[in-house]
Amino acid sequence: MPVAIISFSAFAASQVATPGPANMALLATGARFGFRAALPFVAGVALGKQLIIWPIGFGLMSLADTVPGLFVALKWISSAYICYLAWRVAHLRLSPDGASVEKAPGFAAGLVVHPLNPKAWAMIVTGFTSFVTPDTPVLQATATIAICLLACQAIFHPIWTYGGDRIARFVAGRPAERYLMRTLAALTVASVLYVLF
Repeated sequence: MPVAIISFSAFAASQVATPGPANMALLATGARFGFRAALPFVAGVALGKQLIIWPIGFGLMSLADTVPGLFVALKWISSAYICYLAWRVAHLRLSPDGASVEKAPGFAAGLVVHPLNPKAWAMIVTGFTSFVTPDTPVLQATATIAICLLACQAIFHPIWTYGGDRIARFVAGRPAERYLMRTLAALTVASVLYVLF
């Protein structure tokens, strides 16, 4: 097969389901604003990965040979932004009733999560280089990878968000709340460092 769909789907599920900057953002958003209020953000995060998949599939990675410093710079800028988000998460406080005085991040905020997520870039590049045969038509390879990843995200992203919502119900307004938010922030930074190094 031009694209090893079963193997790639297993790889994609293992990557999408495990902790990373995007899943930590989903968990924190679910914890802060509740599952329902976070759904537009979840949709944006899921579709935001498409903003990386299609350009990579149609040759964006060839720029790495021409301008090698570009992707190194993007990687560090993205990592710095994710760490900034983690700092904000560490200082968030939950609402005991699941409501929030501030508005939950929306669809547009979710769209930028994966383009600024070094784990997403690494995952997609690995998908194209490890699971696609060299003679595969570009459109077929890109569409297959895009569909497989979107299917995994449709399953696992809401689970992470719902998990944040459930956790918040137990710790909101309690001393454990501060430790939860700091732990989420630390896990986000750790996931970025893991991808970087």
